[in-house]
Amino acid sequence: MKDQGYHLTWKITQKYNIMTDTPVIMVKNLVKKFGTFTAVDNLNFEVTKDEIFGFLGANGAGKTTAIRIFSGLSAPTSGDALVAGFSAAREPEKIKNVIGYMCQKFSLYDDLTVTENITLYGGIYGMSRKLIRERTESLLSRLDFEEYAGRLIASMPLGLKQKLAFSVAILHEPEIVFLDEPTGGVDPLTRRQFWEMIYETASRGITVFVTTHYMDEAEYCDRISIMNEGRIEALDTPAELKSKYRASSVEEVFIKIARPNKK
Repeated sequence: MKDQGYHLTWKITQKYNIMTDTPVIMVKNLVKKFGTFTAVDNLNFEVTKDEIFGFLGANGAGKTTAIRIFSGLSAPTSGDALVAGFSAAREPEKIKNVIGYMCQKFSLYDDLTVTENITLYGGIYGMSRKLIRERTESLLSRLDFEEYAGRLIASMPLGLKQKLAFSVAILHEPEIVFLDEPTGGVDPLTRRQFWEMIYETASRGITVFVTTHYMDEAEYCDRISIMNEGRIEALDTPAELKSKYRASSVEEVFIKIARPNKK
């Protein structure tokens, strides 16, 4: 990825200055049940335009289930979520047209080249051939991927695959992009570069909704929520949560909420 000439800490400071108060996600009394098991239990919160919103929780807390509802991939049992003005309960197909989504498992096709993957997803997003060509050239240049254009995805390192998957998820410039543990398994340098991309994306007006197991990454979010057993137990800025729970880090806050009996 090309050197942008500034550091992540500078971007964090600037981000707070440009973030608006316009909600793009509004969640009201959202419940998702599988038989007698409640995976998502009465969620209520909002996410504003341009915000980087961290959605934290241990495995099984309900994060991925909730994201699937917000993405139009799963219907709520009750309650609703308005995503870019569309109802997850009644208009899931419309939601899919205005969001980007990068799931936990790598989402591109190993047996296609980099360029073929970009072209395929551009078509799925309904982009014109001309626009796909323009965005492909821009994407390859921005990532320094020109040399990889004709390479099969299967032959590329995980870190490069994840950068490409994220870039493809926002190829159509959606209003919101959902990132479900996007940096899992990559090295610390690549994780930092990935967050540079996240801040660049947010600066262009795209709201970023991200889950992560790395608590140091949570510090980079504008606000974070912490889920436990299907419920949001805490929601605020990292600084406010650390102050409230008398913790030195988000990880310490997380442990106090998710594992209250741990010494």
